[in-house]
Formats: sequence, structure tokens, C-alpha cells
Amino acid sequence: MNIQHDPSLALIDQVVAKAVAAADFWAESPAAVRAALLNGLATALEDRQAELVAIADRESGLGEGRLKGEVARTAFQLRGFASEVEAGVPYRQVVSDAVAGAPPAGRPALVRVQRALGPVAMFSASNFPFAFSVLGGDTSSALAAGCPVVVKAHSGHPELSRAVYELAAGVVRQQGLPEGLLTLVEATSRAGGTYLVQHPGIAAVAFTGSYQGGKALWQAANERPRPVPFFGELGSINPLVALPAALEKDSEGLAKTLAASITLGCGQFCTSPGLIVLLDSPHSERFVAQLAEAIAPIATHRMLTAGMRQGFDAAAATVAANADAVFTPAADGAGPAPRLFSTDAAAFIANAHLREEMFGPAALLVRAASVAEVVAVLEAVGGSLTTTLWGAEQASDDNRQLVRAAERISGRVLFGGVPTGVAVCHAQQHGGPWPSSTTPQTTSVGYAALERFLRPVALQDAPAWTLG
Repeated sequence: MNIQHDPSLALIDQVVAKAVAAADFWAESPAAVRAALLNGLATALEDRQAELVAIADRESGLGEGRLKGEVARTAFQLRGFASEVEAGVPYRQVVSDAVAGAPPAGRPALVRVQRALGPVAMFSASNFPFAFSVLGGDTSSALAAGCPVVVKAHSGHPELSRAVYELAAGVVRQQGLPEGLLTLVEATSRAGGTYLVQHPGIAAVAFTGSYQGGKALWQAANERPRPVPFFGELGSINPLVALPAALEKDSEGLAKTLAASITLGCGQFCTSPGLIVLLDSPHSERFVAQLAEAIAPIATHRMLTAGMRQGFDAAAATVAANADAVFTPAADGAGPAPRLFSTDAAAFIANAHLREEMFGPAALLVRAASVAEVVAVLEAVGGSLTTTLWGAEQASDDNRQLVRAAERISGRVLFGGVPTGVAVCHAQQHGGPWPSSTTPQTTSVGYAALERFLRPVALQDAPAWTLG
């Protein structure tokens, strides 16, 4: 690629060079230094909350309340990863002492250590301008693991990205740390994104975004002369199975809960429930009517970008052309009004157009005649971040089938509530089989996220100075 004709590519070279220069220092940094940076970033973010939220709301339209909550989540994540560092998580060692004699009983002394991968290219998400952006979970977990981060700002919130980055760069300077620990790449072409992923100085990539964009970058990472790990979260339709046993108890309350989840944030959540699976039952028919009634008056705000609105309209039109309408609006308001469609299990399984993600306030209801058909619907999904099972509390052969199917296709299985809202904790798993993510054995939310950026190395008969 000829960087003379694209100044942004030359900039990528510059920022990656800074990250490479800082990599050894940060990989060898003690816990106190890493934790101080993460805690300092959290405090700086909170101190500038009012200013940053105003910028974010102007660019995203997500609203002050939602954005304040997102700042709190981002600061919580930063401090949480600081605590992981202080607890020694990135520095853990597994020791097998030497045993005299010949193998297999005998062995040399072995110590399994963890080493930081190196500079990480982090692609910001559009729908979480704080929590999955410049100082979001990918950045905080990579820094905790000892990896410098090159942030690719999202075009949906460029001013906020710049402001948060400048805040973070100030903290880095105040603590006397190398500039290359956190660098920023702003507006760049698709070719620029590919160039960043394929840059020889980049050791891993973290991505949250669309299936099409993520797949293209994942392929680029694997086409390198030396492929690097690509931790991509690519979206999901998040099936929710509502069994008659649950609907019989409180179908009206569940309908209101589900309507709120489908429309939360104008449906722009990777965990938004986009597929509702129902068994043929009078309770299910009543629930469908109640869901349509609950969702009808909900007004949404504008979508994050014009491109996202176009994508939603196109996906909803595709599903509408292949399914029946349950609820469609007479007119949209500031944002797209909610939409509900319906089909049967056989059609859903046979028609790939019905499995398209509608990233916005819409869902497809699928009617199934048996638990076996529900399982077949779940298998047709392929891979999902979440699957929700309402009414599977009791042990039974049918429920065991459903749980096994849900575990096969998703990274998180819920037995109550709705999938929107992903807790940051040690037990969280945010990543499922393809196409929801590229590496289903890892998570992008929760404290296990830092393990993505560490590589195990076994040191045999190592001198003491190497184990410090």
C-alpha cells in the first residue's frame, strides 16, 4: 500500500511506532504502575463527566441519563481492572518443581508465565461511546494485561473520541509514562482500517461492530504473513424463548419487559432480543397481542448515524418481505418506530433472510409446534451472544434439550430477565459462536477479558532473575 497517497496511513505508521516503542516498558511494568494509570484514567473521566456527556449527547442523541450511566460503567471497569492488576492476575505463575529421574516421572523445573502480546489495535463501537470506545473495556483490559493500545476512533462520535483521548493522554503525561501507551487514529478510510490491522507492529486486534466490517478485518488479520489474534464481537439476534409455563403466570408483565428491552437505546444494543420463539399455545397468542400493545406507544430517539438508520431500514424491509406484520407503525418519529414481524419455525429455518439482524427497535416472532422445533430454530441461528429461556426453571427432558441447545449456540444463557444489560464481573461471558464473535472462548466484557491479551510461556530451568 502506497502511503504517499493517503496521509492517514502515514499517521498510522507514526502512532504504531510509538506503541511499539512503549511495549517492552509496559509489559514489564509493575502492578502499582499499571493500577495507578487505570485508576487515574477513571478519576479523570469522572471529573470531566459533565463536559464529556454534553459532547456525547450532541453526537449520539443517546440522552444525558443513559450517557451518565455509561461514564459510571466505564470508570467502574477501569478501577475493576486496576484491582485485577493489584491482585496479580496478569503476573500469575504456575510452578512445577523439578523431579529427579527419567520421564515420565522425572522432569525439569518448569514455570508457566504470562506475557503481554504487544500493541493492540482497538476499534471503537458506535453504540457505546464511552464503555466500548477510547477508554472502554477493550482498552482497559489490554492496558491491564500490559499492552499499549492504538485506538481507532469511531466516525459516529469523533469529537468525543478526541476529547476522551486528550484527557487520557494528559493522565499518561502526568504519571510520567510513555506517550505510546495510548494513541489515537481518527478519521480514516476502510483501507486505513485494513492497514492498521495488517501493520507489522500490531500484535492483536479488538473489534466491536457490524458483521460485515468485522468479518473483513478478521480476514485481513488472518491474511497477514504472520496472522495475529482478532477478538471480534460482530453482533447477534439473541433469541428469547418464552414457554407457556412462564406466559401463563404473567404474560402482560413479561410483554412490557420485553417491549422495553427491544426498544432500549433505539434497539442499538448487541444484546437486543431480536428473535422471540413461542410454542403454539393460547398463552402465546395472548402474549403476542400484549407485546404489540406494549410496544406500540414507545417512542425512540434518532439512531446513532445515518448509515445505521439506513442499515436498519434495509434489514427490516428484508424481514418484512419474508414474514407477516404483527405491528408496523403508521409513521416514524425522531427515530424509527418499533416493528414486530411473525413467521413459523419451518420458514425461519429455510429462509436465511429471516435470520438477518435488524439492528434497531424490531423483533421477529417465530411460532413453533414442539420443543424439537424450538431446538431446530435455535440451531438455525448459528451463533449468538445470548439466549434467554423463560419458563425452563423445572427439570424436565424438554428443558434439558432447550438448555443444551442454548449453550451450544450462545455465550450467555438467561433463565429470567432480558439480555440487554451486561454485568461487569468475573463470571461474565460476552462472546458466542460465529457469527456473534470470532473467538467464542474469550469474553469482551468482565475481568476475564484481560486474558485475551496474554500469551503463556513455559520457562524451563530458568534463572531466578527471569521470574521476578
